[in-house]
Amino acid sequence: MRPRHPIVFIIPATGTRPLKFSADNLPEGVKLNPATGQLSGSVNKTGTYNLVLHAKNSAGSDKHDFKLVVGEEIALTPPMGWNSWNIYGGSITQKLLMENARAMVSSGLIDHGWTYMNIDDTWQGARGGEFRAIQPNQETFPDIQKASNEIHAMGLKIGIYSTPWVESYGHHVGGSANNPEGTFEKTTENIPRNKKQMPYAIGTYQFVDNDVKQWVAWGIDYLKYDWNPIETPETKKMFDALHKSGRDIVYSLSNSAPFDSVKQLSTISNSWRTGGDIRDNWKSLKSRIFTQDKWAPYARPGHWNDPDMMVVGYVGWGKGEHLTKLTPDEQYTHVSAWCLMSVPLLLGCDLTKLDDFTLSLLTNDEVLALDQDPLGKQATVISRQGDLGVMAKNLEDGSIAAGLFNLGDNGKQQVVLSWADLKLSGKYIVRDLWRQKDIGVFDGEFKADVNQHGVVLVSLRKK
Repeated sequence: MRPRHPIVFIIPATGTRPLKFSADNLPEGVKLNPATGQLSGSVNKTGTYNLVLHAKNSAGSDKHDFKLVVGEEIALTPPMGWNSWNIYGGSITQKLLMENARAMVSSGLIDHGWTYMNIDDTWQGARGGEFRAIQPNQETFPDIQKASNEIHAMGLKIGIYSTPWVESYGHHVGGSANNPEGTFEKTTENIPRNKKQMPYAIGTYQFVDNDVKQWVAWGIDYLKYDWNPIETPETKKMFDALHKSGRDIVYSLSNSAPFDSVKQLSTISNSWRTGGDIRDNWKSLKSRIFTQDKWAPYARPGHWNDPDMMVVGYVGWGKGEHLTKLTPDEQYTHVSAWCLMSVPLLLGCDLTKLDDFTLSLLTNDEVLALDQDPLGKQATVISRQGDLGVMAKNLEDGSIAAGLFNLGDNGKQQVVLSWADLKLSGKYIVRDLWRQKDIGVFDGEFKADVNQHGVVLVSLRKK
């Protein structure tokens, strides 16, 4: 978090409710609600504050070390939450948003760190209001301020979508020379996106400060920005406005980033897309697994590569809700790869229809910890033979996480994790992270039979 910016955080904790929370070494200006575990307030001075968080219920108590880092960087671990697009497409409404927010809490996902409730494209109405900013479509989003207040009261955060263009990617049309205030209406025709039209856009190219002021007033915590992939002045202008807004707003660039621009983009955004839109099929998922290594040097705390949102659970893009077409093994591969690569975890499913299998995928704390590891390393491919390969990365506690993947179509195959590929020697304890149990002590290598399109996800710690 940045100095003097409001804290929006709830302690993730599982266990029988009610829970009672407390904390040691809270810095001046920070308060903890003992009943909800919500931290609030702000910190004036930069620095790292080492806290000890406590939770207690009828079964006992536990504690956990926690670092509160106050400085110019935010999103020091990848954001975790939900986005409306992969389920509702252009049909998102305030009612659907709130139903999913309540499900985020009632399902227990919030207790495992899932936080953001992000509204994607087509929420927009006319420009106006106190700040001459984009206002919501009153038919679909009658009161974003109320939604934001309710979401924050649940201990969650709220995000929004915007673009610098005359037309959004959901084909909402902005203003024109004869109508500079602009109104949004659905269209099937693309409006040419060029600088001549931009000054009249309902997007943010000429109205950055106006819109940021409105988002701060609403209490927005996350911006998905469909940006210009060729030139970056608009992108930098938005970064500057968010940075000085007085609120920590995660800045996520959508649209596929050209690789030759990532060095610059990674300094002015918290995440950036590394490819096109994902779909719930094996071809789309497979294309994102052994192909991300070139982006890895730019991933670090506060700045994350983004291979797109997740496609587990019920999806549909507003065109017919259905259970993901990925098989169970493919879903294990999906979640394992995303967590190994330390990328934003944004669910794209209907949270009101979470089945037991999907919930188990999203509440395994040992797997999620790979994504949230403070070291912020992106796993890379350390060995590969065709569709068989191993991705691995170092973790802050000195252990190593590795995924043994079988991306092929020839049934179960043996995959080998060699100590030599990790530049290790000696005996290591191998732990199965999905099953949350130690497998045994191994010296030199670990072999596993991996299902077709599947993964074996392990950690190694020194014997």
